[in-house]
Amino acid sequence: MASPALKHEFLIALVLTLSAFQMTSAGDPDISSDFVVPPNVTAVDGNFFTFTGMRALMSLDLPTAFKVTKVSAAEFPALDGQSVSMAVLEYSAGSVNPPHTHPRASELLFLLYGSLQVGFVDTTNKLFTQTLQSGDMFIFPKGLVHYQYNANATDIAIALSAFGSANAGTVSLPASVFTTGIDSGILAKSFETNVSTIEALKLGLTPPKA
Repeated sequence: MASPALKHEFLIALVLTLSAFQMTSAGDPDISSDFVVPPNVTAVDGNFFTFTGMRALMSLDLPTAFKVTKVSAAEFPALDGQSVSMAVLEYSAGSVNPPHTHPRASELLFLLYGSLQVGFVDTTNKLFTQTLQSGDMFIFPKGLVHYQYNANATDIAIALSAFGSANAGTVSLPASVFTTGIDSGILAKSFETNVSTIEALKLGLTPPKA
């Protein structure tokens, strides 16, 4: 269980991140009404504009693996048309958020606790990296491949991310390449390796059967 001080820092960071939404580049089309109501919603009151799914995070039990808790239009329909969403990212010691992209939004990451090694690659294949400490922010431009890594072998890291879209989307490079059924021969040629290596990578990324 995390300390009261860490909970207090979490609340402060949440406020700061929400206020930073306007700094992210909006990726959603403008709407012609104040807000969008899903067809299955017949009555709109304060509950429609309230999301309670983050309450479980206030216990802040130590993460045992990398975990993302996201709040997009899928989880919180009131965000539809508002060009905002967010996520809480919890990193266990030594964990990584693998290279991925958000095709519809930039990401503004605020590091609440711990340290993170982060980076992104631009369209000229130039890598930009930084080591973040608690209180730092880092911007991942829209659509570019990026990652985060908690290099600390004994302590966790916690971050909040704001996105300039209610549906930023996430494309994980390892999963997209090795778990979607692309022919192993094609991948072997693409990565200039052999099929057995590709098959081993696919096996390692395939979730175990329940």
